[in-house]
Amino acid sequence: MRRISRLTRAAVGVASLALAATACGGTSSESDSGDEGTKDDKGLAIAYDIGGKGDQSFNDAAYAGLEQAKKEYGYKTADIEPTEGETDADKEQRLSSLAKQGYNPVIGVGFAYAPAMKAVAEKYPDTTFGIVDSVVDAKNVASLVFAENEASYLAGVAAAKATKTKTVGFVGGVDIPLIHKFEAGYEQGVKDTDPKVEVVSQYLTQTAEDGGFSSPDKGRAAAEGQIEKKADVVYQAAGLSGQGVIEAAAKAKVWAIGVDSDQYKQEALAAYKDHILTSALKDIDGAVFALAKSVEDGKPLTGTHTFDLKSDGVGLSDANPKYAEVPGLTDAVAKAKEGIISGAIKVKTE
Repeated sequence: MRRISRLTRAAVGVASLALAATACGGTSSESDSGDEGTKDDKGLAIAYDIGGKGDQSFNDAAYAGLEQAKKEYGYKTADIEPTEGETDADKEQRLSSLAKQGYNPVIGVGFAYAPAMKAVAEKYPDTTFGIVDSVVDAKNVASLVFAENEASYLAGVAAAKATKTKTVGFVGGVDIPLIHKFEAGYEQGVKDTDPKVEVVSQYLTQTAEDGGFSSPDKGRAAAEGQIEKKADVVYQAAGLSGQGVIEAAAKAKVWAIGVDSDQYKQEALAAYKDHILTSALKDIDGAVFALAKSVEDGKPLTGTHTFDLKSDGVGLSDANPKYAEVPGLTDAVAKAKEGIISGAIKVKTE
């Protein structure tokens, strides 16, 4: 049986929060520190999910963890972009290249890396691997998973309190079980708060290869359609596509709810920040740094580590001052959080 543990940044002492192109064609960057750079000086490397660095969300959160590790340990790091239409073999080659060069740990950001990581981990038993948002059962792999449904429930509570039209929206990037967790928690949070509020949902694509996580234009069009149906709060779990959702909400002067990172604070979204009510957070940066720290300490994490509300691994942002101005919102979210942590509220995953 796999070991299941709850891991917080506090538990590992974490404060709250490239390479030449490979044969598969990925663009990349490499960071040096002083005169360091030998194989023994190489530390954390991450391979991005679809959308890559600059998505202001999922991938950028992982990069923040990498930057923290680089600053803390002064070693060489690497982060590599995905390529359009790539295969599992491409991902396997990318992870193998990083491990062969001496990076440790090597993290695949996103569930799509699971098949490749399973194969590569067996080839490099002395390297610690990590995967975000999936479980790979191997003795040298740490599976970093999150209770997205719990953070999304809180987002649903916020949406139900903020809506004036009694209609709110949800835009999912790809119609897959992981994103169903976001939708399920959000809809339950809305309905538990106000059963009269309607939730309008849409998925952008059936597969990631069709651009569901990497097409702001698709996100923008979906949000515009929901706003036409009177949605005045739109929650997106769509990676880079979510930027289009936020843009559409700001243009229509309705609320957007961000995801994964605190999107109110993202510089690239500054023009729209006044319309980002809150964000459903996942402590991806903390998880990435925790794995790097465990390797640096000589006690590499392995097995499945679940980041939930109780461990402060997910949550809801209150950075926008307007958040506190919505009548009853702060108290309702606090009460819901307490209920989830105590077990009084069981949040759905489907």
